[in-house]
Amino acid sequence: MIGQKLLARLVRDGIDGAKVQITAHDIAFPDNAVPVDRQIIGSVTEPGVMERLVADDPEYVFHLAAIVSGEAEADFDKGWQTNMFPCWSLLQALRARHEATGGSYRPRLVFTSSIAVFGAPFEDEISDTFLTAPLTSYGAQKVICEQMISDFSRKGFIDGVAIRLPSICVRPGKANRAAAGFFSGIIREPLNGVQAVLPVPDTVVHTHASPRSAVGFLCHAATLDTDRLNGRRAINMPGVACTVAEQIEALRDAAGEQAVALIRREDDPAVAHIVDNWPTRFNAARAHALGFRAETEFREIIQTYIEEDLKPAQ
Repeated sequence: MIGQKLLARLVRDGIDGAKVQITAHDIAFPDNAVPVDRQIIGSVTEPGVMERLVADDPEYVFHLAAIVSGEAEADFDKGWQTNMFPCWSLLQALRARHEATGGSYRPRLVFTSSIAVFGAPFEDEISDTFLTAPLTSYGAQKVICEQMISDFSRKGFIDGVAIRLPSICVRPGKANRAAAGFFSGIIREPLNGVQAVLPVPDTVVHTHASPRSAVGFLCHAATLDTDRLNGRRAINMPGVACTVAEQIEALRDAAGEQAVALIRREDDPAVAHIVDNWPTRFNAARAHALGFRAETEFREIIQTYIEEDLKPAQ
């Protein structure tokens, strides 16, 4: 979903205002996929795929491919095979191109990491320098990718940036297996007249940003002066920290009591356990100083979904 929205932005605006040729690779593409120069269907787990994708020395590489948190926790082997090893293969392929050009090729790699790299016990606000000690397989896979990107950048093979996304909300389309999927579901489903399940107490606090903001993070990271990072190439992205109850109040403000009435509370200890092992609030001062921007109120996030993705009633 974020990949398609990113492609739409790149087709419309290019990078730094310059038109770019785009190759998109994914396990599948929707019928209404954004038209790009080259579209390749396949899995990042396939042998040799990364070498083929970077053979023409792309200047910018956006690596978003992953399976989500709940699925990575439920299927241990699939999580590592999808979330960690392909990142290593991509880095090695880019290193090979760097060395084949005598060191002149050094692409910008933008990697979508996650707040799941952190683990309890948490401080009130998590800064970029807080200990990365994940308590889920997904978080472990993401933090290892961060470290690999940092080391390959230190060696000069690539120029990498890892952006730690908060929960992206409201996600359009069908629910996926992300443990945080309900944060979107309790807004998206009621706005579409469908019942939603809330599996955790409404006192749970989480940080969110819209898909529009996520695309903005990716595009900004592509042109960021990485000398300003001082070697710390993983950055906590900004977002809106709020309770589930505050999310629901924002929904009531946007769509009325009839929408809120479609939320059914149904505790799920497995989901609650995963969410409890994530941080809640972030100090995004470093990201803001570097020029990253997000919404400041959850109502703005709902409005973004209404404007971009809510299908009109038939």
